[in-house]
Amino acid sequence: MVQFQKDEQLYERVFAESSLYFYRNSTRFSDWQAVIIYPSRSLEQSKIYPHRNQLAGDQVHRIYLDELGDIRQLPLWVALMVLTTLDEEQAPQEARYLLARSQQETVSPSNQAIMELVTTIMVYKFEQLSRMEVEEMLGITLQQTRVYREIKEEGLLEGEQRGVQREKSLILRQLTRRVGELSQEVRSRIESLPLEQLENLGEALLDFQGMADLEAWINQQSF
Repeated sequence: MVQFQKDEQLYERVFAESSLYFYRNSTRFSDWQAVIIYPSRSLEQSKIYPHRNQLAGDQVHRIYLDELGDIRQLPLWVALMVLTTLDEEQAPQEARYLLARSQQETVSPSNQAIMELVTTIMVYKFEQLSRMEVEEMLGITLQQTRVYREIKEEGLLEGEQRGVQREKSLILRQLTRRVGELSQEVRSRIESLPLEQLENLGEALLDFQGMADLEAWINQQSF
């Protein structure tokens, strides 16, 4: 089981429910074991002395993710769990590394599943960021992932008009950093783009080297 919140009666329930289940199914099983995964020791319940015999034996295995060592040296699926414990400064770099590593080590559909998990972790870790900012952080298109589709279906995305305005503001800031100050004419043409073309521009601008690339992209669009 994965325990990411402190529960001062966790072991009482684990041992009571495990013993009861084993009692009721003793004809089917000859033994039982439990694995409990914590992000850190600080979330383990405080009173463990009454359970010292069970915890000292080989039936209960406690894993503390922050003590497993370098995330890049861990098996991929273990590293994904460790990613949930990293702070916001370290998480983006390690998330990009895990995405790149998954491309080398796995094939679809496993690769797709890993991308889904990484993006889900990062979307909820960086709730203050927009969809496009998370995309740029990870170097992927979030629209292709299940988490984006689920968020959209559940109505958690902003309304279309508000979303378009937010996309415009973000893209204009990114373009200014990428190619320099934009003329009023260029700004007006970008602001007239529908949402789909704005999203396309959000992906294309990562390859722009200067104003000429932006103008060439704009001239290719239908207004």
